[in-house]
Amino acid sequence: MTETTKIDYSKTLYLPQTEFPMRAGLPQREPLFVERWENMNLYKKLREQAKDRPLYVLHDGPPYANGNIHIGHALNKILKDVITRSFQMRGYNSNYVPGWDCHGLPIEWKIEEKYRAEGKNKDEVPINEFRRECREFAAGWIKVQTEEFKRLAILGDFENPYTTMNFHAESRIAGELLKFAASGQLYRGSKPVMWSVVERTALAEAEVEYHDVESDMIWVKFPVAGQNDLAGSAVVIWTTTPWTIPGNRAVSYSSRIEYGLYEVTEAENDFGPRPGEKLIFAD
Repeated sequence: MTETTKIDYSKTLYLPQTEFPMRAGLPQREPLFVERWENMNLYKKLREQAKDRPLYVLHDGPPYANGNIHIGHALNKILKDVITRSFQMRGYNSNYVPGWDCHGLPIEWKIEEKYRAEGKNKDEVPINEFRRECREFAAGWIKVQTEEFKRLAILGDFENPYTTMNFHAESRIAGELLKFAASGQLYRGSKPVMWSVVERTALAEAEVEYHDVESDMIWVKFPVAGQNDLAGSAVVIWTTTPWTIPGNRAVSYSSRIEYGLYEVTEAENDFGPRPGEKLIFAD
């Protein structure tokens, strides 16, 4: 077949017609979608359209305002966007309220890194100046993350987010705390907390990394008090933190575990259980 006799067989077929391009070209087209939604104020129109519907509000579990978003942020926000959109389609006025956590070590640590790079001693910086820099740092990253979330095509009330450093929010928190104090529900007690010697602040469990260590373990028996079928026996527990025993106040049981009462008939050594002792173990 010569060049002159080639036939375009696509013209001989009845193919469906579509305005969609053959290639998605998402990196180029997605910004255009977002721009179009913003120009038409889509989120506000959805709220006006659904104003008489039952209200469904998803308050965002706030990310830290301390850097660019990562895959964890993307997964979190996309799943929430799916939820709020699905409720909107199910007949609700579905409102997604984004927020940011502006307090805590992640943001303070970034400012301290800047101080170290500049040769500044944090302890010599007035506390008000340090807090101001933390606020400015957080505010800057809120703007960056807002644009990054919009780039993911997330629909939300980004014009009215909540932030933990908002002065009104802080005053409301203080007001609620005073209500507890006024009603006598606020008290001072003792509770062990994890503490950072360097940062001189309490730490959340999520901020602590554990390292595997080898330690001694002990078996401890607690005598059963009272006159019942278990009188004279002892509950045996196992621990790798023997220094906590003096403060022990209770032994926990599980309804999903079976326990047995065993009597020692023979001693294997001079420091273990003695013949005649009755011990309670988890089977």
